[in-house]
Amino acid sequence: MSRDALVDIAKENMALYDAQDVILADDLMKIPADIYTSSERFEEEKDRIFKRMPLVLAPTAELPNKGDYKAMKPAGVPILLTRGDDGVVRAFMNACGHRGAQFADVGTGNTKRFTCPYHGWTYNRQGELVGIASKERFGEIDEDCYALAELPVLEKAGLIFGILDPKSDLDIETFLSGYEDFLAHFGFENWTLFESRTIEGPNWKVAYDGYLDYYHLPVLHKNTIGGAMSPNATYYSFGPHTHVTAPERFEPLRGLEEKDWPMETLLIGVWTIFPHISIASFQGGGRSVMLSQLFPGDEVGTSYTTQYYLMENAPSDEQRAEAHEQFDLLETVVLDEDYWCGKQVQEALASGARDHVLFGRNEGGGQVFHGWVQKIVETEDDKLNELFEG
Repeated sequence: MSRDALVDIAKENMALYDAQDVILADDLMKIPADIYTSSERFEEEKDRIFKRMPLVLAPTAELPNKGDYKAMKPAGVPILLTRGDDGVVRAFMNACGHRGAQFADVGTGNTKRFTCPYHGWTYNRQGELVGIASKERFGEIDEDCYALAELPVLEKAGLIFGILDPKSDLDIETFLSGYEDFLAHFGFENWTLFESRTIEGPNWKVAYDGYLDYYHLPVLHKNTIGGAMSPNATYYSFGPHTHVTAPERFEPLRGLEEKDWPMETLLIGVWTIFPHISIASFQGGGRSVMLSQLFPGDEVGTSYTTQYYLMENAPSDEQRAEAHEQFDLLETVVLDEDYWCGKQVQEALASGARDHVLFGRNEGGGQVFHGWVQKIVETEDDKLNELFEG
């Protein structure tokens, strides 16, 4: 059914293109400027959103093999992703059950065991405690009680989702709202991670606003990717997640029978996963996407984004050169244009220059995003499943 829905989206956009029309939100939306600048609000969003919502911790392509692991600190929480001997991905708190020391520095690798650098306690890939140094002198403990604290995790559509709260009962699939069925058409579980890099940006919402916005493309990006692009966009929301595309993007389907419409065209545009992921699909250098993984930084006016360049197939030498060129261009577009402008926005708002920011009727993606930010901040733990079911 998700392919049928993609076909319907394509047809609607082709009709909009013929009519030279767009779909507009019902009204304008005003957002108080201090939600971008208040340290108190920033900490609240980290606690109520990033430490409670399912996050995309990695693409499957980053941990393809048994024994692969990734250590990271989203929203300041040290966690460890591993692919076990059974091929299943698990997520744990990166903290030894003895005294809480971290096993691995931020980064990736492959190992059979995790050994604590403090006292030498050892854990296997499944997070089980398998070795206690000087065990005969330490004293009797129930070793099962000192396994690594496991986090809720789900590998779906070639993406690894996890929740940073080990006690959370939020159902990840309920949160995804059926969106994963659309993402599954990419086939990311079989794609290749070509390259990744991490860049710094402004407040996480200032940064994320740009991923939901085509309005700025022909202006801010006029000298790179946006000069020939229209500012028009269509927005399709699935729970808190939004697909952004544009009427003209489906013109290549003209003259083809519907059954022959290629999936790569049906998936064209930007797929955002609340609260921090953007997947932008491209042609050239082999079928590819840039997955941007955005996290709040240490302070209200900072964030960091890891850009993953994923390719459907391992590239040829020619495609590798094209992919490097495109990935470098995308770094310029995001770092030197989007985030350069975003930092200026951040500075102006922090100065008190504006008491609110405005989202137009043609900026429906941003309106949906900010609406969900507020709803989730206001919703208690025991009502979260109900919020996404509704």
